[in-house]
Amino acid sequence: MDLDGAVVIVTGASSGIGAATARLAAGRGAKVVLAARRADRIEALAAELPEALAVSTDLRDPAQIAGLVKATLDRFGRVDVLVNNAGQGLHVPVEQIQLEDLRSVTELNFYAPLLAMQAVIPAMRKQGAGAIVNVSSMTSRMVLPGVGGYSATKSALNMLSGVARRELAPDGIVVSLVYPSVTATEFHQSLAAGGRVGGGRSPVKPHTAESVAEAILGVIASGEEEVLLTQDWG
Repeated sequence: MDLDGAVVIVTGASSGIGAATARLAAGRGAKVVLAARRADRIEALAAELPEALAVSTDLRDPAQIAGLVKATLDRFGRVDVLVNNAGQGLHVPVEQIQLEDLRSVTELNFYAPLLAMQAVIPAMRKQGAGAIVNVSSMTSRMVLPGVGGYSATKSALNMLSGVARRELAPDGIVVSLVYPSVTATEFHQSLAAGGRVGGGRSPVKPHTAESVAEAILGVIASGEEEVLLTQDWG
């Protein structure tokens, strides 16, 4: 898909990968819709980008997800791309997982992307085209102690995405997955519980948010099923 003139919703757009994706997409001519809870941050970012729309959204609330898509259609009349990027980590051993924490992370990492996909499908189907990119995690392709709860939510997203790709292909809607590994963002400052795996230092050299954003835009352009951003974990 050519991003020039495309309407692109980016969730988790207040920082990190989401903000980098929004900037890069806008730089390639997209009309970007920024979704996140931190209204001040997305409004400031929207002011930097041409034709951008900031919609304060708690992605754990189904009504607010529906409102996000409605606001997009009200402003632009279409939605071409959905980037499901919002997510939260849960980095504790399996025996220490608290159900409340797991439920909250599941709502954001798995339920929210599902509901956002469901919200944009009717418009994309009517248009006869659309792209959905779900941001997963390389931990879902590993057996990494300490991140079992988080990885489980991303593994569920992987399966959902693969099935949706096949179900929606006849409608011209392409569903793809991007798997970042450790990335230099605020992610580890907002975990539901726990801390960085391996302690204070990252076990690998982190990706930049911009490099992950390039991968996201690349998969929108190519329509590939998945892109893995691997690192050497030793």
